[in-house]
Amino acid sequence: MEERKVERVLMVSREYEGLAGAGGVKDVCRQLAEALAQHGGCDVRAALPLYGFMDAAALGFERLPLPCRDAAGKPAFSFEVDMNYPGRERREEVSVWQRNIRGVIVYLLDSKRFTEKHGVYTYTADEETQKSWQQAGAGHYDYFAMNILLQKAALELLILLDFRPDIIHGHDGHAAVLPAMMRENQGWRHWFCRTGAAVTIHNAGMGYHQEVADIEFAEAVTSLPPSAVRSGIFNNCFDPFAAAASYAVMNTVSENYARELQKSEEDSRTGWLGHHLLRKGVTLAGITNGINPEDFNPREAEKLGLDAPFDPASGDLHGKRVCKERLLAACGEGQHWNKVTQHGSLRPEPDLPLFTFIGRLTAQKGVDVLLKALILLAATGETGFQTLILGSGEKYLEEHLKEMAEGGGRLCFLQGYAPALANRIYAAGDFFLIPSLYEPCGLTDYIAQLFGNLPVVRHVGGLVKVLDGETGFAYKEHAPEALAAAMQQALALHRSDPARLDAMRRAAVAHIHERHTWERVMQDYLALYRQALR
Repeated sequence: MEERKVERVLMVSREYEGLAGAGGVKDVCRQLAEALAQHGGCDVRAALPLYGFMDAAALGFERLPLPCRDAAGKPAFSFEVDMNYPGRERREEVSVWQRNIRGVIVYLLDSKRFTEKHGVYTYTADEETQKSWQQAGAGHYDYFAMNILLQKAALELLILLDFRPDIIHGHDGHAAVLPAMMRENQGWRHWFCRTGAAVTIHNAGMGYHQEVADIEFAEAVTSLPPSAVRSGIFNNCFDPFAAAASYAVMNTVSENYARELQKSEEDSRTGWLGHHLLRKGVTLAGITNGINPEDFNPREAEKLGLDAPFDPASGDLHGKRVCKERLLAACGEGQHWNKVTQHGSLRPEPDLPLFTFIGRLTAQKGVDVLLKALILLAATGETGFQTLILGSGEKYLEEHLKEMAEGGGRLCFLQGYAPALANRIYAAGDFFLIPSLYEPCGLTDYIAQLFGNLPVVRHVGGLVKVLDGETGFAYKEHAPEALAAAMQQALALHRSDPARLDAMRRAAVAHIHERHTWERVMQDYLALYRQALR
């Protein structure tokens, strides 16, 4: 029998870069979708919620008329989705906005459950002001219902549009129940009988599964038969990843993370999800995320908001020196930043190596280890460097950073986040710190390398793609001493062999172009999709 060609793909996600995002999912969803559309010859669609912080019309979207008719006989602009609660039949109304973005048709699903939210996954400070129980930073109380509404509405929309995809690709636990509903719920299982399903686990850590403990509620709102709900129970909860196991091919976002989840003790951080899936007959495929190098090309300084253009691939780093000088001056003056608060300052000494960090301030990202490593280096008298940190996160880490930065020295903490400022930091830095406890793939190492900022990473998960001594620096033990030793290694090379550092920068960019562009990674996903069709 001839293998079917993958021609039509629907992505279902809570995030999409340029529209709504909170992490790396947004980048993968958009960049993979665009690669499939532009280089894979696929008709690609993507569905995500219309959140309250989004203005669909201002974003260039138009309301999508549906083939059904309203009471007046005119084309309808909304449809209803069954969203039952235990002992109560109910429906929720959904309308759709549509726009073609770089070859991908993007649908924004407009429903009160989505538009009343001002954050992708958590409540905002403004929402807490309006209702005290909506604590800023806390997850949405109806997260599971939001996920199910997204998935059900996506399936209903496909039927209304008479669009039968070859593959529906769900991103993370937010879209992992869809394969089970597509296969088990009456009507859908016939319409989608020739549609394959894929689920990507972007983060399997505990707290990222989107599981629900109320089994009766899960059964009611998903409309799944009791046997399918029971099949999805893991650690006494209905777990979307466990529910997907019998209905979809599954992958995670790097080869090494897949191995860690199913062949090592690292899986303990997930509640042993990887081993549970293995017992259910699921071997996770590992597909390392890609990147579009042109999105982070420092030769296009104006587009990226840089002070000068440069090119690490050719060794032209004069503009990088200008970027560093300008940023050091700004951090020394304590200027007013948009959406960011400065603590501490840096000296205008561009000859000193600059370590940088951009990301969430959490233990998972290894920030606790980073702070202890800085203290260790200071205790040894190693002061020939400066450190610049951009991010926000856990309060105790923020407070510790403020104390260290304001206590003098060469540490500046920029509390908050601004994309344009992040680009300036990537461009100015000599070394980029990624001391993660675990890391499914990692995107910031790619970005740093493209800006000539050599990563210093813990050799874990997807970070093993950084080759120690070739495209960056790597260490194994999750300990301050190990990180401090890797930083000292980078400092030693900076002093004794800057030409080797330049060669490493060139090699890092070349390695990305050879191995990690989305045009190349897309082929691995097409192979996964073909497996789903089989």
